[in-house]
Amino acid sequence: MERIEELSFDGIARGVPHHGNDAPRRPRRRWPIVLAMALTTLLLACGGAWAYWMWDHHWRLVPVRVNDATFKVRVDTTLGALLADNNDFGHKPGRLLAITGDVVDERGGEPMTVTLNGSPVTAESFDGTPLPEPATVTVMSGRDVTEGYDVRHDPVPHGADVGSGGSIQRLVRTGKDGVREVWVGRSSKKEVDKGVIEQPVDLVVEAINPRPAGRKVIALTFDDGPSQYTGRILDVLKDKGVKATFFNLGQNAANNAAAARRVVSEGHQLASHSNSHPNMPDLDRDAMRADIGAGFDALRAAADVDTKVFRAPYGAFGEQQWRDAADLIDMNVLWDIDTLDWKRPGAEAIVKTVLDNAHNGAIVLMHDGGGDRSQDIEALPDIIDKLREQGYEFVTVEQLAAMA
Repeated sequence: MERIEELSFDGIARGVPHHGNDAPRRPRRRWPIVLAMALTTLLLACGGAWAYWMWDHHWRLVPVRVNDATFKVRVDTTLGALLADNNDFGHKPGRLLAITGDVVDERGGEPMTVTLNGSPVTAESFDGTPLPEPATVTVMSGRDVTEGYDVRHDPVPHGADVGSGGSIQRLVRTGKDGVREVWVGRSSKKEVDKGVIEQPVDLVVEAINPRPAGRKVIALTFDDGPSQYTGRILDVLKDKGVKATFFNLGQNAANNAAAARRVVSEGHQLASHSNSHPNMPDLDRDAMRADIGAGFDALRAAADVDTKVFRAPYGAFGEQQWRDAADLIDMNVLWDIDTLDWKRPGAEAIVKTVLDNAHNGAIVLMHDGGGDRSQDIEALPDIIDKLREQGYEFVTVEQLAAMA
């Protein structure tokens, strides 16, 4: 029968000798087991701590109040994740609208409004904003925004009422284009007509044939001067005590300023016959205005006369010419007796034409320039004398127009 050994802490067996092999046994090593148990315990403790930390910081579900509903989310959820996982809870940015009301950009309006525990949070901060405990989130859709616009003012062309059939065309009112306001969207480029904000004002030119009651008046007019013949015509008029109207070409007045000044100093009316005698309808707007302006400028320089009375070469001055130059002239003087003196029909024929067609308010067309005017000089005394015999008095165009 063997005796039970008692293991001492120094690894030596103590006890009663036993029967059998008396050789000593090698001591057993128990410390690895102890170490393993200790490590296991440590690992279990660490694992538990890690699991608790993960649960507390990541896995734990916490309530979040969003608008009027409560949701359970992981404790590590950011505001951005909350919104993304729930499709922004049905809310979205506002739309960018064109000025016509059409949608330009579905998300181009004001951004959503998001607050966390009462404080606003910008979209740029969503992903970096953790949800605190407790968390109350409000989400509101952004408002629609209408695009900005530029304002364009378009002209509304004015009309024209240009009278015809009179020996004098007189400006009553200059025309003025109206204004239409148009909005142009800065993003869409769409346009909205906002209507006429300034009404157009029509050009009005009246045609008059002055016929003063109880009188017999007639106006003698001379075109295309001044020239070498102008002085002799002025001599006749001075001798007869008659006032007439001279429609000078600007370029001739510039070359014979003394004659232009004499016309004025002796009481006659000086007006313009253009600068270079073009057919006005053949010119574009700018060229026509330039010639008319140069003619008036030449009279101002030569004779210190500031006038807007005009006789268009060939009488050619229609509605379009009035539209283009109504600010430059206020009267276009035509005629109702054409002596055809430019054909040089002879002095007697010139006199006969005037006398056969004379009437109250007549305007007689003659020339003091543009060619040989000796027949006009010869005919003029007889014209004056015989008209006076018929009871006519001689007036300038300006005086005649005032009688209308």
